[in-house]
Amino acid sequence: MPDSKNRLPGDVALGMKTRITRRDFLGSTLLASGAVLLRPNTPAEILAAKDEFTGYGGIGEYSRSNGNTLEVLRAGHSIRDGAYDPLPNNTIDTGETYDCVIVGGGISGLAAALFFQRQSGSAAKCLILENHPIFGGEAKQNEFHVDGKRLIAHQGSAIYQLQYPHSFLANFYDSIGLRTPKLTYQKWSGPQPEMPLSRTPYEAAGLEHGQYGFWFGAKFGQKPGLWMIDPLGKNLAGVPISEKARAEWLRWLKGMPLPGDKFEHSKVEEDATSRYLDSITLEQHYMERFGLSRETIRTFLSPVEGGGSGLGPDALSAYSDYAYEMLHPLADEKDGTDQMFPGGNTTIARLMVKSLLPAAIGGADGVEGVTRNAVNMPALDVPGSPTRIRLSSTVLSVQHDGEPGKARSLTIAYLRDGKVYRLKARSAVMAGGSWTTKHIVTDLSESRRQAYSQFYRSPCMMANVAVRNWRFLYKMGMSGCRWFEGTGNYMDVRKLSLTGIEDPAIGPDSPVVLTLKILYSYPGQSTEEQGHRGRAEMMSTPFAEYERRIREQFTAMFAGSGFDAQRDIAGIILNRWGHAYLSPQPGFFFGMNGQPAPRQVLRSAPFGRIAFANTDLAGAMDHRYSILEAQRAVGQLLDQVLEA
Repeated sequence: MPDSKNRLPGDVALGMKTRITRRDFLGSTLLASGAVLLRPNTPAEILAAKDEFTGYGGIGEYSRSNGNTLEVLRAGHSIRDGAYDPLPNNTIDTGETYDCVIVGGGISGLAAALFFQRQSGSAAKCLILENHPIFGGEAKQNEFHVDGKRLIAHQGSAIYQLQYPHSFLANFYDSIGLRTPKLTYQKWSGPQPEMPLSRTPYEAAGLEHGQYGFWFGAKFGQKPGLWMIDPLGKNLAGVPISEKARAEWLRWLKGMPLPGDKFEHSKVEEDATSRYLDSITLEQHYMERFGLSRETIRTFLSPVEGGGSGLGPDALSAYSDYAYEMLHPLADEKDGTDQMFPGGNTTIARLMVKSLLPAAIGGADGVEGVTRNAVNMPALDVPGSPTRIRLSSTVLSVQHDGEPGKARSLTIAYLRDGKVYRLKARSAVMAGGSWTTKHIVTDLSESRRQAYSQFYRSPCMMANVAVRNWRFLYKMGMSGCRWFEGTGNYMDVRKLSLTGIEDPAIGPDSPVVLTLKILYSYPGQSTEEQGHRGRAEMMSTPFAEYERRIREQFTAMFAGSGFDAQRDIAGIILNRWGHAYLSPQPGFFFGMNGQPAPRQVLRSAPFGRIAFANTDLAGAMDHRYSILEAQRAVGQLLDQVLEA
């Protein structure tokens, strides 16, 4: 929150002076998930230590790791800037040697450790080096304590889908304790008529039922703004746009391609359809299939309809909209494919850690055990353990000890608590993102370096807004909404799956977390330029400014239905991910002009003793691809690099 010298007129009414109370923070320490991680500092001291960039982090085990905090950001930028090249003279040699060191403790890194542990034998030694204060990568959660209730929301990785019962992924889930694949959700409570609620923040369940709204503000000449409730049922009648734009947009919303459309989804990678899609932009594909104009696409579809890749359709390969289909999820006849744990794929990351190190999370195996019990931090990095996880350790360099094709070992250096350490490894899996890997592997071959130069990333900020109730939405007759200017683009009230939460029911008076996915697109600029510009905007804006924008946005849209920002917003957490999405340009998936696809250059074989994982290499941001890429990378090391 801003102090008085930074306060602007109107901040008091917006609730900008309101602070998370000491009572609420202390109450949270009674929760098992939060008690272990609180250090000897008092809660007031912890809150005071928060910087203007990172802001409030919530309660519990993830309170020091909301997105890329300022501490993590500075350490990461030191790699980019070559601050430790060469390594300082006072680098500390740990004397350790591992059979495999995995760089990155997100889903891909944790999966790689599991595959290595299971396939290499009990005597093999593996170390995960993770730069955040807790494992999970973008599969982490935020927690609030509001009016006596614990609220949970995801920081990034969210969707979990049913798989065919005997598939590799289904067997993998079962092996880590995810043995009841279909989730059950909160039921409706209270005397009010039930409203359809989404199971994820991206489902828009109310749209098909007439209980969803579009808001049009100053950008459309509306002061104050105009609400259109049930836009599909009303065929967008009365929306302040041209008749041409209305007809085009309605065709898109109703999923109605142009007459004579013969498009068929790709059945396998690299078929004729998928290759054509990868040769054009997603924007061109939408124009061809739905007859949309660029103006309609860039006004109403960008950046939300961007193939799940962070930018608008103008900057992306058309195949990015279909790459996920190659994972072949199993559709439920009633509910479709998408499911979600309360904290997103945090649960899957915790299940993997429990499988790797049973003592790391107390209680029984399985979903309930890992969601209700605390992480035993000292148990993650125990001397002599075959598998270890070392947190707050930013890897600075990975280099072969000699010529990559002949070297028998690697030297790996990392930064921890302001000191630089080094150790040895017989092999490594680079399971972090492309934006760091290309700097960390210091002797990377030119072909792989060129391939990595074609990996473009875009930022995303997940803003989780805890509200004391959502009656202001219910009074308007909607459970979700979309807007086209300002901060964010859409939000949904979601019912939570019954895993690790105390309240089995939800109604308009329930406290909930509303998630705003804030994307940064600048239609007309290149994929690379849009990513750079978005990062600059996100990284240069202090927490207080984003908080003010969110409070102003909510006030402009909902004050008419009784919403009061000062009274109703209980807390805001920002999760800034500077490189959240791989944004694949045309040619990324299958190559162009006779050149190989950049991802395939890195997937085809290890580089010396180093293999490459991460969902980047699939071109689609999905935790299942993280797992599959980890399986491939570890298999390459065991098949081609590590001798007995």
